[in-house]
Amino acid sequence: MLIGPLIFITIQIIQVVIPVIPGGISTAAGVLVFGPLWGFVYNYVGIAIGSILNFLLARQFGKPFILHVISEKTYDKYIGTITEKKNFARFFALAIFLPVAPDDVLCLMAGLTEMSLKKFTWIIILCKPASIAVYSFALVYGGQFLMQLM
Repeated sequence: MLIGPLIFITIQIIQVVIPVIPGGISTAAGVLVFGPLWGFVYNYVGIAIGSILNFLLARQFGKPFILHVISEKTYDKYIGTITEKKNFARFFALAIFLPVAPDDVLCLMAGLTEMSLKKFTWIIILCKPASIAVYSFALVYGGQFLMQLM
């Protein structure tokens, strides 16, 4: 594997754990730089690893860690999702599958639940590709479509 993909995957891991740039921008960049197939693969690997790290960090360090990453207002907004949902895992899987949920926040919050690492990982592996594909291709090809209209 070349150094470029490793650097990009590392950037994706970091941007999931420490959200300094919007994920949609880096996801689109991966597709633009590496092409649709490899951009998707590198995005998927980096985002999946970052999501699992978020879960593990939240599981290990709890609310204090989460509040270093997100605001207390955001925490308060989503902690109810955990306590109100009888089957958080099902809700979480659907949210990860759909490209509109705040995935990084939900991965952190999932670390506070009883969900096992194994179940969490399977949800990320099986459900995350759909939203990454939608983000990747919608941003890139949607942008190209808009440019043609102008």
